[in-house]
Amino acid sequence: MTRPVYLDYNATAPLKPAVIDAMTAALSECGNASSVHRFGRLVRRAIEAARDEVAALVGAEARQVIFTSGGTEANNLAIRAAGAGRRILVSAVEHDSVLRAVPGAEIIPVDARGEVDLAVLQAKLEDDRRPALVCVMLANNETGATQPLALVTHLAHAHGALVHCDAVQAAGKMAIDATRLEIDTLALSAHKLGGPQGIGALIVRDHIELHPMLLGGGQERGWRAGTENVPAIRGFGVAARLAREELPAMQALGALRDVMEQRLRRLTPDVVVLAPGAGRLPNTSCVALPGVLAETQVMALDLAGIAVSAGAACSSGKVRSSHVLRAMGNSPDIAGSAIRISLGWRTAPEDIEHFVDAWTTMVARIRGNQHAARVIPVPAA
Repeated sequence: MTRPVYLDYNATAPLKPAVIDAMTAALSECGNASSVHRFGRLVRRAIEAARDEVAALVGAEARQVIFTSGGTEANNLAIRAAGAGRRILVSAVEHDSVLRAVPGAEIIPVDARGEVDLAVLQAKLEDDRRPALVCVMLANNETGATQPLALVTHLAHAHGALVHCDAVQAAGKMAIDATRLEIDTLALSAHKLGGPQGIGALIVRDHIELHPMLLGGGQERGWRAGTENVPAIRGFGVAARLAREELPAMQALGALRDVMEQRLRRLTPDVVVLAPGAGRLPNTSCVALPGVLAETQVMALDLAGIAVSAGAACSSGKVRSSHVLRAMGNSPDIAGSAIRISLGWRTAPEDIEHFVDAWTTMVARIRGNQHAARVIPVPAA
């Protein structure tokens, strides 16, 4: 039996060894970062070192980093706290933690590439002059399609609106400069880049007035109360540093991804690669096999030792038709038959070989069974 192949990095990336080492060391140390004695000061120093690394990953200042429990909390904190009293406009392909953060958010449509419709956004901002918060992700978790954030922020700020960016999937896979892009708030999550689950961050630019959702002891400069998760924060800091150092290697995965897609097209001419023509994250491929449910494909590949996913992996184990692909104008058949293959720091060329072999076997078996079902006559009663 061949070794299992993990191709679901957009769901969560395996912990990097240096991250495990840092977290293990932190677990053996004692001290509360709010204490003024030596033990507390050492813990505080470790937290601030991690804050520096997270800030450097996205071109921010350390004072702008608020540690949270993950990307979902960071998105909710930005939208519900920084966006309080504002109209909320969100792109149609946002993560559920953005789409469901507040009721009644206005939807900004996207085109067939998954890119936000700037003309519609401009019309919405011009037709209603009330203060607004525009939420547009940097890169989509399902298709990998990137957004024209510089144009979004320019347009929004020209109309007095703020911009929140969910950069959870983009961080560590593309260069990010939140200051240059003039993003007002930006969400991150450690487990997408080889860090631990359960820790994230919200980047808040200095001019933003933030109303905290959690009140208590005044941690995180009063923005987010609660004793800090020091082992996870230290792991996040190491993961952020490594992600910045290893960005060229991540970019190189694009060539491996492209070869995989070319081979799938040759083997299965009717396969559909989603977000055609869009700028995409180098590690992400979303492909549809018309007529074959995504759940069937995920299960078949899992039996072959290949881990992929159907759409987002944040729905409590449920496989459902992708709102992202529907928003891009794809038919229900395409949206319901798409799987996501996402590469990462441990992916090797032989992993792609195993995947293509498993895909070929799966298609032959499923399509063969479908053909047999059409030609075998039903016995007479």
